[in-house]
Amino acid sequence: MKVLIIGCNGQLGRDLMGQAQARGWEAAGADLPELDITKAASVAHIFERCGAVGAVINSAAYTAVDAAESNAETAFAVNRDGVRILAQTCEQRKAPLIHISTDYVFDGLKTSPYLPADEINPMGVYARSKAEGEEELRRHLTRHVIVRTSWLFGLHGPNFVKTMLRLGKERDILRVVDDQVGCPTYAGDLAGALLDIAAYIQHKSDGWGTYHYCNEVPVTWYAFTRRILALARTYEQFMVNQIVPILTAHYPTPAQRPPYSVLDCDSLEARFGISRRPWEKALREMLSRLYEEQKPEG
Repeated sequence: MKVLIIGCNGQLGRDLMGQAQARGWEAAGADLPELDITKAASVAHIFERCGAVGAVINSAAYTAVDAAESNAETAFAVNRDGVRILAQTCEQRKAPLIHISTDYVFDGLKTSPYLPADEINPMGVYARSKAEGEEELRRHLTRHVIVRTSWLFGLHGPNFVKTMLRLGKERDILRVVDDQVGCPTYAGDLAGALLDIAAYIQHKSDGWGTYHYCNEVPVTWYAFTRRILALARTYEQFMVNQIVPILTAHYPTPAQRPPYSVLDCDSLEARFGISRRPWEKALREMLSRLYEEQKPEG
């Protein structure tokens, strides 16, 4: 199978490329500066170069949530207009598109896991840009799968786990928000699920629509941080000796976060036969691989 992975150099894109190749697939990757999804000519050039593909996976996005508040034009250009261009190009070339979206499309006022069909109410520029990107995709391409995810962490690029590991070595006290609840998602697990979906839609035509994927077990950022550092102490020493839970109100940010964004993934599991594992198992794997890569040679 041949797949085109948009955003191949990002946190998720690198896992997608590696896992697709490990499956024996032909993985074509594209990213900045070669590909700018906000420019139709740039997108057309990549599709021409790649030729026919079984599926396109879009992991490219403007994800700087707080910076988006002062860079709305860029956020909407990438997360909305770029998705429209990809959708239109895929429609022309009869290629299905798998697109990654976010839990931020919800306002977080619900108290039970969000279903894919639940009404959205995005707060902030980033959230609105991603929500409008979903709508552009639905408007321009029937053969699409939208996968919303949450709290992404992994081996590649910056993410919350790596930030906590760094801060744990720099500070003796960490103050972490304890009134936001969600499900961490390991990029390696999400990549595998997306490739499973790509394989499914190669042979069947009943999987189109919007789904959710995250690792299991809801948690707060505070509890997640405690587990990150507890597990990482197996590999190295940290300066931090106290982790303090705080309220979101005590850690103001330019963009508002949903206080509760647990995603219901039942429809994805049922449709595509995908099973999920607890985030702690995924975190253990990530840390093992991360510290193995950091070992000096010889």
